[in-house]
Amino acid sequence: MAEAQNIPAGSTTAGAIAVAAESTVATRMSAPPSFDVADFPVPNGREEEWRFTPLARLKGLHDGTAVANGSMKAQIDAPEGVTVESVERGDARIGKAGTPVDRIAAQAFSSFAKATVVTVPKETVLTEPVRLALHGEGGTTFGHTVFDVQAFAEAVIVIDHTGDGVRAANVDFLVGDGAKLTVVSVQDWDDTAVHCSQHNTLVGRDATFKSIVITFGGDLVRLHPRVSYAGPGGEAELFGLYFTDAGQHQEHRLLVDHVAPHCKSNVVYKGALQGQDAHAVWIGDVLIEKTAEGTDTYEMNRNLVLTDGARVDSVPNLEIETGEIVGAGHASATGRFDDEQLFYLQARGIPADEARRLVVRGFFAELVQQIGVDDIEERLLTKIETELQGSV
Repeated sequence: MAEAQNIPAGSTTAGAIAVAAESTVATRMSAPPSFDVADFPVPNGREEEWRFTPLARLKGLHDGTAVANGSMKAQIDAPEGVTVESVERGDARIGKAGTPVDRIAAQAFSSFAKATVVTVPKETVLTEPVRLALHGEGGTTFGHTVFDVQAFAEAVIVIDHTGDGVRAANVDFLVGDGAKLTVVSVQDWDDTAVHCSQHNTLVGRDATFKSIVITFGGDLVRLHPRVSYAGPGGEAELFGLYFTDAGQHQEHRLLVDHVAPHCKSNVVYKGALQGQDAHAVWIGDVLIEKTAEGTDTYEMNRNLVLTDGARVDSVPNLEIETGEIVGAGHASATGRFDDEQLFYLQARGIPADEARRLVVRGFFAELVQQIGVDDIEERLLTKIETELQGSV
């Protein structure tokens, strides 16, 4: 079943859709954003932002019982010209990109010892990616990382999560005026890991931001990418790819807050699921505020269910407070293999198992091409092939 909504430029229905919305971005949250964990009630699972999350599997991240008793091996490979600092909590760059919006993000902010700030100086154009490898070695860890890409700089950042443990973190991306930033975040944890993270991005005037989130591993992964604009002319693309296996819970909750005029955003997330109790959740919120005239935005989520026993919850939300927009829309669809596609391939002599693999590869192809980092693309294709061995 597919659901789509498009609002063309100058549409008189935009205001009506906003008024008729069952709930707004603000009212869906149980508490306003805050850096203080005490400002958030302990969730009970009935709140809108927690109703899909199995709280018992969060290992105490949500109720304050988790303590920092683990180890996380971190390695940063930074090209020449990039600076890496370990800073105290009072550094002005910490929290500039956004404020925690749930209790876990606030707990992570309250619990980290020192933050890491990676700076790409003004007008620096990197020819190699900045790479941050995080390998969990057990226990619970908290963290805060800031990537400051200054005006007219260009960079690619790869964040790679592996290993085991319980991890809560905030990651901030400051994209300066006229800068171009691509971020690839890979969640390839061991099967027992728990990972909750809020990604905050502040896009400067005429700046370009692209995010590719790739989620495979972990017992429970809950990511919250958020984008806002510091000036007009900003563009943001948010891509995501997830493969949810038996028993895994993978949750991606996005917000694009259009507060500045003449900005663009495009969101495309795709997931495949297989196995008993595989559960994927995708929440896509786009808010176009009164000050955001000339906004052009679209969001889409597609899910391919490979076996019985898997479940998807996909909720696109679009809230519009001004009718002066270029365009806005959203779409969501979940389904099984297209029998016609399989028949077409088999009719040309391709065995059934290989035909199914080709369909899944084609389903993900447009997102794999967005990565732009050869070794990550190769690793991802290998991972997809390995996952498919369990379903065909």
